[in-house]
Amino acid sequence: MELARLPISASQRGKLISAGYTSLSSLSSLSPSTLAQDLKISDNEALEILRVVSQGSRLDKPDGSHAIVNGAQTAWDMLHEEESLKCITTSCVDLDDILGGGIKCKEVTEIGGVPGIGKTQLGIQLAVNVQIPVNYGGLGGKAIYIDTEGSFMLERSLQIAEACIEDMSGNSDFLQKDFQSCQVKAQPKDFLQNIFYFRVCSYTEQIAMINYLDKFISEHKDVNVVIIDSVTFHFRQDFDDLALRTRLLSGMALKLMKLAKKFSLAVVLLNQVTTKHTEGSFQLTLALGDSWSHSCTNRVILYWNGDERYAYIDKSPSLRSASAPYSVTGKGIRTATSKCKRIKIM
Repeated sequence: MELARLPISASQRGKLISAGYTSLSSLSSLSPSTLAQDLKISDNEALEILRVVSQGSRLDKPDGSHAIVNGAQTAWDMLHEEESLKCITTSCVDLDDILGGGIKCKEVTEIGGVPGIGKTQLGIQLAVNVQIPVNYGGLGGKAIYIDTEGSFMLERSLQIAEACIEDMSGNSDFLQKDFQSCQVKAQPKDFLQNIFYFRVCSYTEQIAMINYLDKFISEHKDVNVVIIDSVTFHFRQDFDDLALRTRLLSGMALKLMKLAKKFSLAVVLLNQVTTKHTEGSFQLTLALGDSWSHSCTNRVILYWNGDERYAYIDKSPSLRSASAPYSVTGKGIRTATSKCKRIKIM
């Protein structure tokens, strides 16, 4: 039974479709409050809609079960799918190596570290690199950049785009024979036009933005990466009810994971650090607590080792724990060189 056959009003059906809910499966795991917010209706009305959906789901099942099962997938198929995942290069060879080729699509990757370590630089670099044409080993896609802190830098984005074009021009000798005569025709402004920028100023705006992404990406199917800089900022303020914060974060993480799978894109969440009291001492750790650490596929921690920047794979189901040095240069993120010093970009 699909939406057209549900015993609900035409107005309710129209609101569901407008909000992107076109099947019973898309409503199966929603809470009444989430549906009420998406449809701009009361919680009681949302609860009644979900009750009707639940009844419709049972009618469609011969055994009357509540679960909506889409079919099994073999472990062999899963391995093949994982091995064929597309990646977005970080422009650092060593970092790409420990990441298995770069930031993987269909996965949620959290990247955290202290201020000044290069989190935003890496976010902008990925927003540019996702646009590298397929002929040059890239995805030829577009980026969504959700800025919660106001840290996105247009001038820096332009510098990184110019350096990316310069790198592609310099690597033209390594292209396949059919493409050796090609010239890089992209302009820096073309890269900026392919970054969809959203500024959000509260946690409610952030949640609304995440809910809107499904519809936006459905209309812009060439989007291959979503970057949130930072996922933490608005959830570290004005939250006396930590249980509510945990529920909101869990719901947001679930939706981001579904987006990554549904649209075969990479989700990159930049995170801040906080102090944690452990065994009588204070230690730096990524913000949002232990429960949040399980919300992402991969977790990468950026840190200083003397004057050198390092990235460490802290958690991943498919990558081994490893560290790699990287540099933040005038051209963006690059492979570390010896005597890499702390330098301020711009």
